[in-house]
Amino acid sequence: MDLSLKEGEFLVRLAREAIEYFFKNKEIMPLPEEYPEIFNQKRGVFVTLNNYPDRQLRGCIGYPLAYEPLIKGVISSALSAAFADPRFEPLNTVELDKVVVEVTVLSPMIQLDSSRPYEEQIKVGRDGLYVVCGAASGLLLPQVPVEWGWDEVAFLANVCHKAGLPYTCYEDSTCTFYRFSGQIFEEETPNGRVVEKKIEEVL
Repeated sequence: MDLSLKEGEFLVRLAREAIEYFFKNKEIMPLPEEYPEIFNQKRGVFVTLNNYPDRQLRGCIGYPLAYEPLIKGVISSALSAAFADPRFEPLNTVELDKVVVEVTVLSPMIQLDSSRPYEEQIKVGRDGLYVVCGAASGLLLPQVPVEWGWDEVAFLANVCHKAGLPYTCYEDSTCTFYRFSGQIFEEETPNGRVVEKKIEEVL
């Protein structure tokens, strides 16, 4: 399911609107009366908030798996990124005009073959990674290894770390790894023009 730029812009605007609505009403906003039918499909999604203009992370939470319709996932992920990311204090009203909103819509997960080296099955700049090991799990979006300059092995090690596991968990046969792709839409400036971000362009 490739989304158009217009559809991606709708999701980014929706994420920001969900945060604004919560500030004003202290409750979750209702679904829009009208929206593209494609948003009723269940998809994994993440909402990221970055400070502007330095683009430092301010919050990022989402759903790795397709638990609910995309339209609902964007709203709940936006609120979680703003108010429930344990790495940060909850967003305040003044900050809302100082962050840019990014929405990453995930493809279905593809399990990696444990009989082959994982680094041969993934590609930085194309794939995101999701690891599940017992009760622990961790996910890194496709844009993350490009932003940090990691190769495939470093990418594997860091998704292990994200899950709270040893950096070498990719050598543990009890851990299951998945790859996925993501379509990314983001504001260029706070509440500004929305563009589709091509991962290869992130330096």
